[in-house]
Amino acid sequence: MLINCAAYQDGRKLADIDIDSISDYVARPECFVWVALKDPGPGELGVMKHEFGLHELAIEDAQNGHQRPKIEEYGESLFAVMHTVEMDEEGELLIGEVDVFVGDNYVLSVRRGTRAGFQNVRARCEREPQLLKEGSAFVLYALADDIVDRYFPIIEAMNSEIEALEDRIFDRNNSAASRAIIQDLYSLKRRLVILQHHIAPLQEAISKLTGGRIPSICEGMQAYFRDVYDHLERIVRIIDGRREMVVTAVQVNLGMISLAESEVTKRLGSFAALFAVPTMIAGIYGMNFQSIPELHYQYGYPICLLVMLSVDLVLYWRFRKAGWL
Repeated sequence: MLINCAAYQDGRKLADIDIDSISDYVARPECFVWVALKDPGPGELGVMKHEFGLHELAIEDAQNGHQRPKIEEYGESLFAVMHTVEMDEEGELLIGEVDVFVGDNYVLSVRRGTRAGFQNVRARCEREPQLLKEGSAFVLYALADDIVDRYFPIIEAMNSEIEALEDRIFDRNNSAASRAIIQDLYSLKRRLVILQHHIAPLQEAISKLTGGRIPSICEGMQAYFRDVYDHLERIVRIIDGRREMVVTAVQVNLGMISLAESEVTKRLGSFAALFAVPTMIAGIYGMNFQSIPELHYQYGYPICLLVMLSVDLVLYWRFRKAGWL
């Protein structure tokens, strides 16, 4: 589906144009054309291939989708694949893909599986004509910068989730929910791995535009792409740190479970000791022997009960002092 198709000259929009006019504007060196498609079919991509003269391998990648984030050169043009990450109401990650074809005087962006569009990127570029004069390279930067900026809210949401889980780990009232906490921690770790899988390769791809042999299209834009690279580096480091925090949180939670079990064991042992002493004394005096001391003593029974109570009181005091009860 066609979203936008416009021609630009000297950093300013000339007009919205129809698809059949694309090749006419592309033939004019002072102009460049920016086309945005959403979930296109093979026919639409075939038309774009004809209008822009795109490489068939790049068209094949864009048509099949599910490509690893990358930036490839095809002659004087670039083909970039970037992944978008969105979060649904249940906290699950929704992965989309944006394929960008970049030539000297054209940009074709193809997005799949993304709910949010890039109208804000087009508006930003049109508000900065002095930068839009750089042509297609600036549009590629603006798209990459917007995609990377959308990662930060996802990271912040996961940070909040980690903090909430840490509070649950150290909450005594949630000791019975330890299994649920471990499940939530594992779910969070899985999402962090997915996030890293879709973001880390883009860092390597963007690095090709920041130094060394720069594609001719992106000459003069290294500083802008370096800014995107710095953001990606920061994000990847945050993800690595959060993954380590989750692993540590799992270990801490298991340790808290062991401590809770130890507390239960000590309490059970303390109560068992309190019952053991009276049981032992009652068991001894329950034996049928004639020569048991104080067996026929008038006050033997209350003395026996008093001894049992006294011993239990002493034991109870000791256990309370030791923190077992």
